[in-house]
Amino acid sequence: MALVFTTAIVAPMIRAIAFPLAAILLLPASVMAGEARTIAGVAEPYKTDAFDSDTDIMKAIDAALAAAKQSGKRVLLVMGTNACHDSAWLANLIATDRFAPVRDRYEIVFADIGMPHIEGRGRSPEVPARFGFTIKGTPTVAILDAEGHVLNRRAAPKWRNAASRSDDEIYTELMEEGQ
Repeated sequence: MALVFTTAIVAPMIRAIAFPLAAILLLPASVMAGEARTIAGVAEPYKTDAFDSDTDIMKAIDAALAAAKQSGKRVLLVMGTNACHDSAWLANLIATDRFAPVRDRYEIVFADIGMPHIEGRGRSPEVPARFGFTIKGTPTVAILDAEGHVLNRRAAPKWRNAASRSDDEIYTELMEEGQ
């Protein structure tokens, strides 16, 4: 009887440990080694200076909206910071030759908002407030029409994992949203 009781307790414990351990062992070697992804032509894809804290960001947003009215484009407002690897990844990806059609489709503004989801690390709170966002992670990417209306409210926060998303997925979403 004691053997049955022990097996009934131990077997689920072994399964609870064995399955996650097997999943870890099956990860690609590059992930296990901690190797980072690369972007062709970008030496340091997790570093950027696209988010300039000295820019008058509200003036830059207004200028982008005015340009969008003239050009018929939309505005891609990337709320992030240079210190965020996902923000840097996205900024660097958008700057590549492959993403030239994305750059042609939008007036792009990189707004340095710091990391407002971390106590004491936020900047320019007027930017997310203007568009009705509570920032839960960076980057938060808003697609705006020329009047400043957010067109992707539900999708905007999911960009905070930009470095984990495929380049194809990012390209497709930005090209489809910009129509």
